[in-house]
Amino acid sequence: MPELFSFDYAVIRIVPRVEREEFLNAGIVLYGATQRFLQAQVEVDKARLAAFAPWMEIEEIEEHLAAIPLICKGGKESGPVGLMEQRARFHWLVAPRSTIVQTSPAHSGMAHNLNEALEHLMNCMVRLPESK
Repeated sequence: MPELFSFDYAVIRIVPRVEREEFLNAGIVLYGATQRFLQAQVEVDKARLAAFAPWMEIEEIEEHLAAIPLICKGGKESGPVGLMEQRARFHWLVAPRSTIVQTSPAHSGMAHNLNEALEHLMNCMVRLPESK
């Protein structure tokens, strides 16, 4: 039987009006310590965001969201946070914020394959189900 690996994840959210606490899910950040795995996927449903918050500058939001996978990857290109250890980068990304781009609280899970777990979470939490 394949080995199960534990992981922590958070949902990346766009919160147009922080005081209202309404949000649109836009991605997942997933961390698996034993596998040295830290990745994020981000997808903005522009039509949903435009309907939800028509005053928002979608390109500006996309720029902020694009930084998250870079921080996960690490290195100089992602600034000082990218030079931190992987675990510290995850905790920095999921720290509570009162900004337009936020994450949910961190949750835990188990999976045989962390890439597949990330894709599964994207399908469940971010992407709309396909209509049949």
